[in-house]
Amino acid sequence: MTTLSSSIRFRSSRDREGEGESQAFLASGKERGKQRSWEQMMKEEGTQGEGRRFKVRQKLVAHRLKTKEILSKQAKRIAEQAEEHERFINKVTHLLGVLGFGAFCFLLGSRPQDSPYVYCLFYVTFVPLRWIYYRFKKWHYYLLDFCYYANTIFLVMLLMYPRSEKFFMVCFSFAEGPLAWALIVWRCSLVFSSPDKLVSVLIHLLPGLVFFTMRWWDPNMIAGIHHDQQAGYRTVWPHVEDKKTLWTWLFLVPLVAYTLWQVLYFLIVNVLRRQRLLRDPEVMTSYRELSKKAKKANNVWWRLSGLLGDQNRLLMYIVLQAAFTVATMALTVPIFMVYELHATFQILKVSAAVWNGGSFLLEVMPRQVVLKEKKKLEMQPIMCCESTDAQKQAATQNGPQTSEGAGNTQNALVDSS
Repeated sequence: MTTLSSSIRFRSSRDREGEGESQAFLASGKERGKQRSWEQMMKEEGTQGEGRRFKVRQKLVAHRLKTKEILSKQAKRIAEQAEEHERFINKVTHLLGVLGFGAFCFLLGSRPQDSPYVYCLFYVTFVPLRWIYYRFKKWHYYLLDFCYYANTIFLVMLLMYPRSEKFFMVCFSFAEGPLAWALIVWRCSLVFSSPDKLVSVLIHLLPGLVFFTMRWWDPNMIAGIHHDQQAGYRTVWPHVEDKKTLWTWLFLVPLVAYTLWQVLYFLIVNVLRRQRLLRDPEVMTSYRELSKKAKKANNVWWRLSGLLGDQNRLLMYIVLQAAFTVATMALTVPIFMVYELHATFQILKVSAAVWNGGSFLLEVMPRQVVLKEKKKLEMQPIMCCESTDAQKQAATQNGPQTSEGAGNTQNALVDSS
């Protein structure tokens, strides 16, 4: 009996152990199933999340393209309307240009401290309008040129850091260096009847005039500076006599800023947008425009840019522009120090722009008018031929119907008789 009871106890304990193992196995299977379902659910959610992110990216790209298309269409529409009313716009521009330039000259003498605000208002108003017009003409890469880069820095300085002496000296070097001499060398023309030429001149001319007034005439800037007038010193802002400081902030730092612009310009135009420019030769850049004009005139710039061969003309253009920038920035040091030299330089700049404007009005514009009239006369025979062909086609199409109608009328008369 003892043996039987012990065997029964052994079997029952073994059965219980088997049941426990089976239950543990089932529990582990359920856990594995739960883990698999959880992993599968996470994978499905990840796939769905990637799909949603992809759809969102697609919508953003489509929205961006649609916005860009709408802006391009609006810019094109505005530019086309401007071309349709070109003569009227030129008359209005001439009137406003003369009055505005006269008012600005009056402001320079009466309230020189307000000239920076007038310049800022001009820049934020006309540069966006120029982008719209240039986008239609495929000239929008001109807005990456150094003059717009420098003018944007001027805007930041005048609105945010107007009392920073070192920042002022950097801007002074830009305005009275490359920008001022570009006005003379590239023959910018002060033509009040041409919005494009007027804005081009003012972008190069106004910054120098503003910084001239701030340095020598602005009462707010020089109010706290006192010098011995009997010794012949003039009250100026900023008052800098250390030559090292002068050459650092009028030459070295501006040269570093120019180099940064040159690197960015090369990366954007010649690397990132290279294929775009190759696909469309009508898109203009400064290099394309200058090389086109230099090649046509076969002038000294074309010969200098070809010293290393035609394949290296772009490199030579960059080198020549850098040499021009270095030379003009070095000249800003004596201009910064001597009032008489600075005032004479302002007269030289304005005189050059006015002289070039007179040359354009008396020499270039008459030729342009003649060419436009020739094109109109050449287009008139084409329009006449097209209208004649259209009339002939209409006559051939309407001819049988007319004869049929006449025959029906004759038959009706015969029948009535």
